[in-house]
Amino acid sequence: MSDTPMREPTFLVLTALADEPRHGYAVIEDVAAMTGGRVRLRAGTLYAALDRLRVEGLIEVDREEVVQSRLRRYYRLTGAGEQSLATETARLRAQATIAERRLQGRRARLGGATT
Repeated sequence: MSDTPMREPTFLVLTALADEPRHGYAVIEDVAAMTGGRVRLRAGTLYAALDRLRVEGLIEVDREEVVQSRLRRYYRLTGAGEQSLATETARLRAQATIAERRLQGRRARLGGATT
């Protein structure tokens, strides 16, 4: 992965696939649940992202099944996808830690006020 921060939808899709393979609609539902409904991926956007992530080698097809005469494709992280997600998670954690420290310093300077 490059030094460029990952876009939030990409981060969320990879996170949705981190614990188990999921099909597209399950990814959409999981992303909505993870974000408290703040991020709602549209099907067209999701499938374009899944195709891009597959070409980049971050995910791969786990399996396919037919459900109600429709093909359901399950995706899983690859080793490269796991590493990219771990790298981005560490980057975000480091930025959040800096923000927390600065907020704590601000509160200490203001005597505990949060204005």
